[in-house]
Amino acid sequence: ATRAVEECHARILLVSAEGVEGKAEVLDAVPNRENVCVLANILARENKALEEVEEVWMLRDRGFNGAWVSDALYKSGNDPVEHPAAIIRSMQAKSSVKYASARAKNGRGEGAKEYLGDIMM
Repeated sequence: ATRAVEECHARILLVSAEGVEGKAEVLDAVPNRENVCVLANILARENKALEEVEEVWMLRDRGFNGAWVSDALYKSGNDPVEHPAAIIRSMQAKSSVKYASARAKNGRGEGAKEYLGDIMM
């Protein structure tokens, strides 16, 4: 990552390391982070769970700018209630693995809704 940014003047990096920790190590090695867009490559797992959504949430919290998900969108896409658009909305949701489930139903109501509200005294 350091060589790509410093010698090649890369502006976008796609990180394909294994797991969240492996990708985070690469992210930590990127110099001049404010001028580089760092994307994580999320590979589809061989199970029916939506671990990919949780991985996107964790990597977002670590500082990644985006995710390349490709095959993960179609892993459960054959399920009539879990289509690719709902999975994308789940990944975009402002949620965390601590407080939410990654299971997308239809994309509606997935993740947190921010409302600061009014302070009443």
